[in-house]
Amino acid sequence: MLIDGYDTLLLDLDGVVYLGDHAVPGAPEALEVARGRGVRLAYVTNNASRTPAAIAGHLRRLGVPATADDVVSSAQAAARLVSERVPPGSNVLVVGGSGLRLAVRDRGLRPVTTALDAPAAVVQGFAPGLSYGLLAEGALAVRQGALFVASNGDHTMPTGRGELPGNGSMVRVIATATGVEPSYAGKPDPPLHRESVIRTGARRPLVVGDRLDTDIEGAVNAGVDGLVVLTGVATPLDLLTAGPRQRPTYLSEDLSALLEPYPEVRHGGCGGWRARWVDGVLRLEGDGSRIDGLRAACDAAWAAAGEGRVEEDAVKHVLDRVA
Repeated sequence: MLIDGYDTLLLDLDGVVYLGDHAVPGAPEALEVARGRGVRLAYVTNNASRTPAAIAGHLRRLGVPATADDVVSSAQAAARLVSERVPPGSNVLVVGGSGLRLAVRDRGLRPVTTALDAPAAVVQGFAPGLSYGLLAEGALAVRQGALFVASNGDHTMPTGRGELPGNGSMVRVIATATGVEPSYAGKPDPPLHRESVIRTGARRPLVVGDRLDTDIEGAVNAGVDGLVVLTGVATPLDLLTAGPRQRPTYLSEDLSALLEPYPEVRHGGCGGWRARWVDGVLRLEGDGSRIDGLRAACDAAWAAAGEGRVEEDAVKHVLDRVA
């Protein structure tokens, strides 16, 4: 099995394990098997709105094995980042939800809600009910010289209704109002991966995600292997045109690939498929599963692109067979 090469799975949640209130089909079963084979499961999320206990409870209701200790959030990474840069016990203005407030408190810092408390830092994370008043207090504090940290920079987040604005979109309010860019704790930046390794003790982790610009780029930045699944944000076109820092080690339809041997992908071939370039256009020949065809096409596209990116027009014929 693919998982047999790793001791820990660092799993994204939205778009990988669940979509809103529903588990991704097959995800609970695959993760139960992985855990039964001695692989540590860590749920690593850029969403900072909920506490680890709340996230673990949600997972268990969906049939996914999880405890609060299995959850690593960008809120925890952001709180550690702040704690390393301000004196112990400092006031920190939290522009976010309960998960972020708890993480700040757990690092020995004092969450506050107004710039009148002279906070040493402002930390911002996603919260569905984020108010103008709290954003305004954050902007005032940053203008007064407070350190500005954001849990993550995701512009959107996947839901059962489609992609909605994420924390990266909300961060632009304070950044635009003050002219100060935050330090980011979440994927693809290193702090969240570092937090995950500290909390799990992982030696051979596999990052599993649905986004190339956060999950996979984060894996590349950390120098570890990454698996992208097609149950969330990433599309076949995104993969075919991905730059070198967003190319996964593995790609699959869903988490079921963890329980299978990964096929050999070589020189544009995988399974019954072979991809080749004809007059500057990528062509896919043969037959087999869609995912093997996409693996073959990506191998050929990435080899041709090198350190660059393949243009969409060059791969559009392949999309008819793998989309």
